[in-house]
Amino acid sequence: MEDFADAFLNWDIVRRAMPILLRGLWQTLLLAAMVVPLGVLGGLALALLSRARSRWVRWPLAAWTDLFRALPPLVLLIVCYAGLPFAGIDLGAWGAVALAFFLNTGAYYGEVLRAGLDSVPRGQAEAARALGLSPYRTMRHVILPQAVRNVLPDLVSNTVEVVKLTSIASVVALPELLFQARQAQSVTYNASPIVAAALAYFILLWPCVRLLSRLEHKSIAGR
Repeated sequence: MEDFADAFLNWDIVRRAMPILLRGLWQTLLLAAMVVPLGVLGGLALALLSRARSRWVRWPLAAWTDLFRALPPLVLLIVCYAGLPFAGIDLGAWGAVALAFFLNTGAYYGEVLRAGLDSVPRGQAEAARALGLSPYRTMRHVILPQAVRNVLPDLVSNTVEVVKLTSIASVVALPELLFQARQAQSVTYNASPIVAAALAYFILLWPCVRLLSRLEHKSIAGR
């Protein structure tokens, strides 16, 4: 037991590694602040375009969504980081992460938001038009708020998954939390920095998980 604690719970090593772990945590927060809005905006665009009447718009969008939901995010990230330079497009680590997450998480957010838009009764749009609202204002002030409220638990759940997924940025040497923890592990020959990183993820995401649980309970109670 003492050997286990020394290998995984050595707080003296964690204390010495804390400066680079905190830098990694900051990078993780910056990543989340970048990729979550990108995914939401991409998903919103897909959800709105999916309501087009033309099948020549809907079918390519459906294929696009299925493609980027099916591709593993890690594979997509490596293609963006290591594959695009062969085509003369070098995005760097941040650009590759932004593009990969935009494509992957945008597809997931798009499906969630599309379901939300479909859940709003048609009568809501008809009533808004009868009151003289333009299509833009109808969507912004009537349809979209109801759609987001209807799928809020799914949006929060997807956001939690996106934040956890930022850890794959370590494979392109972006110095986020997991990358810094692995660097500390390689220097100290001890797994305690990895455990500390896992604890940091838990502290960061636990409030969101509790919020998700409350939203799900309220959603079930409201049925």
